[in-house]
Amino acid sequence: MSKKLGFWLIWIGLISYGFLFAPPDRPETLELIKNLSLGKWEGIDPLIIALFNIMGIWPMVYASVLFIDGRGQKIPAWAFVTASFAVGAFAILPYLALRQSHQEFTGSKTSFIKLLDSRWLGFALSLGTLVLLGFGLTQGDWGDFITQWQTSKFIHVMSLDFCMLSLLFPTLLGDDMARRGMKNELLFWIVAFLPLIGPLLYLCLRTPLLDNEEELSTALP
Repeated sequence: MSKKLGFWLIWIGLISYGFLFAPPDRPETLELIKNLSLGKWEGIDPLIIALFNIMGIWPMVYASVLFIDGRGQKIPAWAFVTASFAVGAFAILPYLALRQSHQEFTGSKTSFIKLLDSRWLGFALSLGTLVLLGFGLTQGDWGDFITQWQTSKFIHVMSLDFCMLSLLFPTLLGDDMARRGMKNELLFWIVAFLPLIGPLLYLCLRTPLLDNEEELSTALP
């Protein structure tokens, strides 16, 4: 109960901070979001381009865990995952507050679950992330990024969202590892302490889920 309360308090605090304490929004924010979404990146700091696109990778990372976790929940994981593509941790936190710990995978692996469970998806997301990080870190202007972080609500809250998603992922990790029979404390802490890179590494290395229906059919004479 205390953990669930903690998630609700963090959620309320995150919303309150975004509205009350983050820097004011700029008139050109909507135009910036539109240009970032359409790939019109001329004149935009590569660090902001990289961060914006990485915030599209984070929901895919969470989807690879939440759709599987949702099999054992009374609440629909898809609704929170879908919302996370728009609002990130603001959608993930209510799911974490409402879910129950569940360390088993029930039912069969649909084609969609097989895709999310695939290590190839982890490799693809990792490759995309490395390209974005390389582009942002080598071409970006940190002075300009810090200035925008201090003066733009959009950049400020997006950065906070990235940090929050990094901090929240370990709360799902233990159950996902248990569903796969993975007992590796070192891997858990590596994943927990490496923002984004750790979760991506986990998606590349985790043991595939057993398909319960296939397992049952092979056990029958």
